[in-house]
Amino acid sequence: MQETREIRHSALEYAYIGDCVYELRVRTYLAGLGSFRIGELHSRAVAFVNAAAQYRAAKAMLPSFTEEEREIFMKGRNAHPHHCPRGATQEEYAYATALESLFGYLYLSGQDDRITELFDGCLTFLLENPA
Repeated sequence: MQETREIRHSALEYAYIGDCVYELRVRTYLAGLGSFRIGELHSRAVAFVNAAAQYRAAKAMLPSFTEEEREIFMKGRNAHPHHCPRGATQEEYAYATALESLFGYLYLSGQDDRITELFDGCLTFLLENPA
C-alpha cells in the first residue's frame, strides 16, 4: 500500500496538474503501441485528451470512485474555469475538469497505483466505446 500525503489545493490547481498526468499516461500508452510519426501520435492523443472523451470516461468511471475521490471530483466539476474550449459543452468541460482534478489530487497525494487503476479503466472504456 502506498503512503499518501495530505496536500490541499484548489480544484483548478488539481486540474492543472491532473491534465499533465492524464496526457502523459495517454502519450505513454500510445508510444508503447509502436512506431508512429509525431503527427499521427498527436492525432491519436487528441482522441483521448479532449473534453468530450474525458466527459465520457468520467461518467463511466464515476461509480468506481471512493467517497473521497467523488468529493474531489465534485469540487472539480463545480469549479468555474474562465473559458470553455470550442467544440465542448459546459457539461463536458466541467466533467473533464473534474476528472483532471481527481488525477491531480491522486498524483500530488502519491497514489500512483490508483492513478493507474483509474486511467486503465478510462482507457478501456474509450477504446471499447469510440466516439
